[in-house]
Amino acid sequence: RPRVQTRPQGPGTRPSPDPTGTGTRPWPRAQTPRPRGMSFQMVHGAGQAVADPRIEFLHGTTTLAFKFQHGVIVAVDSRATAGSYIASQTVKKVIEINPYLLSTMTGGAADCSFWERLLTWQCRIYELRNKERISVAAASKLLANMVYQYKGMGLSMGTMISGWDKRGPGLYYVDSEGNHVSGSVFSVGSGSMYAYGVLDRGYRYDLETEEAQELARRSVYQATYRDAYSGGVVNLYHVGEDGWKRVSQDDVADLHQKYKDEGN
Repeated sequence: RPRVQTRPQGPGTRPSPDPTGTGTRPWPRAQTPRPRGMSFQMVHGAGQAVADPRIEFLHGTTTLAFKFQHGVIVAVDSRATAGSYIASQTVKKVIEINPYLLSTMTGGAADCSFWERLLTWQCRIYELRNKERISVAAASKLLANMVYQYKGMGLSMGTMISGWDKRGPGLYYVDSEGNHVSGSVFSVGSGSMYAYGVLDRGYRYDLETEEAQELARRSVYQATYRDAYSGGVVNLYHVGEDGWKRVSQDDVADLHQKYKDEGN
């Protein structure tokens, strides 16, 4: 009786199934390896796989910060959006890293929240090891180094690190591409162009505290008025030599009525 060549079975292996019923075991078909980290769909008639387009939501917000003679002013709105859908009107976009450091959230809420809270932990470890507060420059550089490792992997984060250290007030911009920039005035988000329009007209380094607070408040308000992706309330912080303090929380509808009554 002629013998049919079958695939050799090693010790301890189970025989492959025999779908033909002839006593032979067919060789398994070769499978094309599938790249990881991508989803694929078959195009009818094309005979090849193509990558699905990623779903990308438009992120909307308005945040700003600037240095002046008495410290740093930080102002943010509170609206979170996913495309044209308003997800929340009460998002806290300022994260208190320590009593002298603040960071703002722009981009993906999950990315910003995770990385900035991780920065809080790293700053606390620095204080325990070195018996002194971390500087604003060092804290911002820590964040930039952490997110740079994931450059090009889909993170969405743009933040301003502001605070007071031995060298006085400090302000840095850090984003998910690893950019790390020092400056005096920053505005980040979909409404930043409108905020810059007000800031460029009224900003001076020698502003008094009340003037600086009103400038920041009005800048965010104007951005929420023109940008549909910004809104909610205006949260205002002042970072001084004794640390940061929360100055006010104003509903943009109330601010609209206030400025309308003033005739400005």
